Amino acid sequence: MEDSAVKYEKFFSDIKQYFHIKDVDIRTYSPLTLAYIGDGIYDLVIRSVVVGHGNVRPGQLHQHTSHLVKAHSQSEMMEAILPELTETEADCYRRGRNAKSPTMAKNATMADYRRATGFEALMGYLYLTDQFGRLLYLVNVGLRGIGADEAV
Repeated sequence: MEDSAVKYEKFFSDIKQYFHIKDVDIRTYSPLTLAYIGDGIYDLVIRSVVVGHGNVRPGQLHQHTSHLVKAHSQSEMMEAILPELTETEADCYRRGRNAKSPTMAKNATMADYRRATGFEALMGYLYLTDQFGRLLYLVNVGLRGIGADEAV
């Protein structure tokens, strides 16, 4: 597991090198920017897990993925992983949760949407700081916490 996490951490380093992206102090990113990249990374992880569990019809893939990436599920996962967070991770989550977003999910309560934004900000922070192994660990804890580890 650790070896694969190291490969994915190298993935972002390779992107930065190939596209000549300069290193930036992560603290300068807004929580909504972290949530933006975190949303994409979390979606990629979930799609990878769902596809990895078998070759099924695209409709089923979409159904499984959609259930796990919606704001309500992310909110529940965040509640499950809160006790696992370091102080820095908890701060990142709170910044994302408290950020004033100009939009809101169609089918989510404001509380779920805010917790999900915090969750995505945390995912973005972990990805951009090359902590992909930690990101995977927390996603796994979250999936187990909502009983979805068996469903995917």
